[in-house]
Amino acid sequence: MTAKRTFGPALHGHNSRFIPADLESDAPGLRVGFLLLEHFSLLAFTQALDALVTANLIQPGASAHITCSVDGAALSSDLDIQIGPAMTLEDCVTQPLDLFVVCGGLRTVLSLPERAYASLQTLAQRGVALAGLWNGAWFLGRAGLLDGYRCAVHPEHRAAVAEIARHGQVSSEAYCVDRDRLSAASPGGALSMMLEWIGHRRGPALAEGITAILAFESSRYRRTTPAAQANISEPLREAITLMSANLEEPLSQDQLAAYVGRSKRQIGRLFQRQLGTTPVRYYLELRITESRRLLQHSDLPIMEVAVACGFVSASHFSKCYRSFYGYGPSQEKRLGCVKGARRESGAPH
Repeated sequence: MTAKRTFGPALHGHNSRFIPADLESDAPGLRVGFLLLEHFSLLAFTQALDALVTANLIQPGASAHITCSVDGAALSSDLDIQIGPAMTLEDCVTQPLDLFVVCGGLRTVLSLPERAYASLQTLAQRGVALAGLWNGAWFLGRAGLLDGYRCAVHPEHRAAVAEIARHGQVSSEAYCVDRDRLSAASPGGALSMMLEWIGHRRGPALAEGITAILAFESSRYRRTTPAAQANISEPLREAITLMSANLEEPLSQDQLAAYVGRSKRQIGRLFQRQLGTTPVRYYLELRITESRRLLQHSDLPIMEVAVACGFVSASHFSKCYRSFYGYGPSQEKRLGCVKGARRESGAPH
């Protein structure tokens, strides 16, 4: 029986969705409410929502969300798509929430009934984190909830937010997470904002897993690089880049050291100190992770996937795959989104 292996910190998040032992968590699910305003940015809203929904793919029950409008009536997004929220703002405020997000947009009028600002103040008093998308931070500022906080807002509304929240700081960044105030100026910023918040609340592995899934869904068959490691040194970054570019014919440790301009011992120390693993182990995990992507998103036969990821035999590939994921490559879900390259006439299939 093959011994169960675990991924190191650098690639653990990328594979967390596929490791049965990681699907359970004792932490309570994150509860998020969204206030949709007329002409809200649909893309910013769905980017934030996508992070929550994807979290549930990795850890079932990781999050739950509800939508509301001020009066509970349906409204139009910036794309003129009608959205029917689940409840009124007043009803939503009574729900147990961890985060409440005000969803604005380019054409969203900067005005709400006074009772809406009172609802936001009530949430803040209960310790609920508050967020604004696009120009959503303006409404937090109007409720007096941005004093001493940094916030991000779309460039069209920065002056308006600076005027209404004079004791806050308007940033030019795509998003801000400042303690219990979150804000995003763009759809991409909304996703990054939500990922950072999830990482703070549920741990970086879950946030990295979400990133890995969403990044690959956008590229499908194209190989994706590992999540950027913000604190790694340039020689280590170069070594990882070389590994990622040489999966089909893996480089030897001597070759890797020579290309990076360091000794094998120095390379080993860099991996151990900064990633908590060895170069050999990291390279194997990288190849196994890539093989799963190819199995899922192409129609390549298992042996061709094995070869593409540097495994010389189907049996060795199967053994390694099973040791990490708990099941063999033949049991992997085949989505077949991308067709393999057409073979020359007479070539084996």
